[in-house]
Amino acid sequence: MEKPDAPACAKNRQPILDVLRAHFHDRRQVLEIGSGSGQHAIYFAEHLPHLSWQTTDCPENLPGIIAWLDEAALPNTPAPLPFNVLETWPEQRVDAIFSANTLHIMPWLAVERLFAGLSGLLAEQAKVAIYGPFNYGGQYTSESNAAFDGWLKEKAAHQGIRDFEKVNELALRAGLSLLEDHAMPSNNRCLVWQLAAAVRVE
Repeated sequence: MEKPDAPACAKNRQPILDVLRAHFHDRRQVLEIGSGSGQHAIYFAEHLPHLSWQTTDCPENLPGIIAWLDEAALPNTPAPLPFNVLETWPEQRVDAIFSANTLHIMPWLAVERLFAGLSGLLAEQAKVAIYGPFNYGGQYTSESNAAFDGWLKEKAAHQGIRDFEKVNELALRAGLSLLEDHAMPSNNRCLVWQLAAAVRVE
């Protein structure tokens, strides 16, 4: 099949990699939630060969991810898993989670379920890195983000740029502490949390 192509990946992959190098250097297993085309996965797995990079997405997107993974033929990219945060979750423990450009696409209920479900995935002191646009204090950070938010809502009423404060509150409820809120290209952010050492994971 013809591989899907997400042009934004080429623009943001290196800045994201710089953040992941700083925070995932001592990690071993990453679960990527919403791998999209799969282009981020092969780039990060190639440059972070110590990581096992597990891709996931809705079933209809898996063939495209497989096409990219098969072409790259990296030893640290297992076959992608079907995953919808509103349905059954993978039965595994990982010490890192990554997700890019997903929270503004999901319904808010799915964002809530994502963070609520992390306790079943995260190993002790695991890290969670999420990339995308965010509002702060209920305000857009740029005119381009305001236009993007309007475009999202025209496509589907449940979509929209999320408020950092509301997302961070979900993270706090999940036992996560914010480590870094990193400015990224095109008025995006990369947020990194870590599971608090005092939190017990059953």
